[in-house]
Amino acid sequence: MTPLLLLALGAVALVGAVAILRSFGPGYRVGRLLASTRRISVEAARAIADAGERRYVRVDGRIDSAEDFEDADHRPLVLRRTRVFARRGRGWETVEDGREVVPFEIHEGLAAVEVDGAALDDGLVVVPRLSAGVAANLGDRSPAGVAPETPVRVRIEQVSSVEHAVVLGVPLRVDGRVRMISGLGRPLVLTTLEVPEAMRVLTGGAVWRSRAAFALLAAGVVLIAAGIAWAVVAALVPPAVAAASPSAPPGGGGGDPRSVGEGPGLVGDPLFAIGAVVLIAVAAIVLTTLYVRATGGPRR
Repeated sequence: MTPLLLLALGAVALVGAVAILRSFGPGYRVGRLLASTRRISVEAARAIADAGERRYVRVDGRIDSAEDFEDADHRPLVLRRTRVFARRGRGWETVEDGREVVPFEIHEGLAAVEVDGAALDDGLVVVPRLSAGVAANLGDRSPAGVAPETPVRVRIEQVSSVEHAVVLGVPLRVDGRVRMISGLGRPLVLTTLEVPEAMRVLTGGAVWRSRAAFALLAAGVVLIAAGIAWAVVAALVPPAVAAASPSAPPGGGGGDPRSVGEGPGLVGDPLFAIGAVVLIAVAAIVLTTLYVRATGGPRR
């Protein structure tokens, strides 16, 4: 095995890790944000908005609304999203995406911030209600243009005003009120679940996939580090050579025996050693960047 082979195996492991993480789709990014975004109090979020700062933060609190509506089980809701998917060939196509939302707030003690519920998309993380059948089963709710025998799936996501929530977003003062919105290139996120449970919902229960991704990520870092270390050692330590003849060559032969008829020379390949050190620095930067992106970035 050579340093080049270790580097190649490490690169393959990193590519595999990234591929698995990307297979989670938008949920991968939402999960990273839930795991890494700094939590602050609602009062602190209001202070950020009042100062005119633009920061992406997390607030926790109780949902409240003066305009909630009831579901079939008479629970007070502030948001309900209903999506209908129809089978098209080998895939599923969204044929209906309905949303009911009323103004609501997150309360912590006496402090409160509004949530831009209409902006919630992939960032809405709750336990969904799922059903499957054919379009004919939907009766009057069957989407237009979908044949009655077409396989369909219905996904309903609800947020109740009696729940606690975690909200990620940018606090901003809008029309005299502080509201959590999407911003800084990141989505608005709301979940009524504990973060570990939200992660399971985002991964569809495939926890082994996320574990496999991080195992590959760790293996890739170790292999690349080992390959670089091997290359550096090979560059700095001269290869073994046969001993010189005990008899002096004819004519004396001055100079250093490690160089050809010259003064003392440099052992090994110093230019390669310098290049290896530079490579280590570059690799450290690249690996750190990959780790930060995979884990959601540093907490601030």
